[in-house]
Amino acid sequence: MSTIIAGRFQLQDDVDRARDALVDAGFDADRISGFYLSQPGQHDMTPIGGDHLQSPGAKEAPEGVVKGVATGGAVGVAVGAATSPVTGPLGPIVGGLVGGHVGSLFSFSKMKDRGEPEEGGENAVPPRTAGMLVAVAFDDPDLQARAVDLLRQLGAHHIERAQGNIVGGDWADFDPSSRPDVIA
Repeated sequence: MSTIIAGRFQLQDDVDRARDALVDAGFDADRISGFYLSQPGQHDMTPIGGDHLQSPGAKEAPEGVVKGVATGGAVGVAVGAATSPVTGPLGPIVGGLVGGHVGSLFSFSKMKDRGEPEEGGENAVPPRTAGMLVAVAFDDPDLQARAVDLLRQLGAHHIERAQGNIVGGDWADFDPSSRPDVIA
């Protein structure tokens, strides 16, 4: 794995200019990657699309649904059984179904509210925003300052450092949902 320095640019022309400037500064053209990073949540990282199979803020929701359905269903069956002289033999069944449905709403109480701190810290670092990225890989640690300075001079913002592989102009192991190590 190599050290990778990446910076965000606004325009495709800026990306082209940065690629040319990095090559002129002695960086290997095959180890420079320029690409568009789509919005968080739209990276198609899972079989059903998106970045995660489950929202980090809803990690306890399945447990809440199970508890809610079980409790609500039991209460509904009891109420249905108690009212069976009026509702007939379907009272406990309907009561259980309605109670289970209402109980499933308990899962909402297990989700994170806006502004509430995240227990595991999944959302502590803001995700990468969409935009054009130029990344350059190198193995010599002395080149890091040169790459950062050059990207800054070219107008890059949100400059970050990563470990990975750029081969043939493609950042092969880039994970768009990983937390960036922001330099500037």
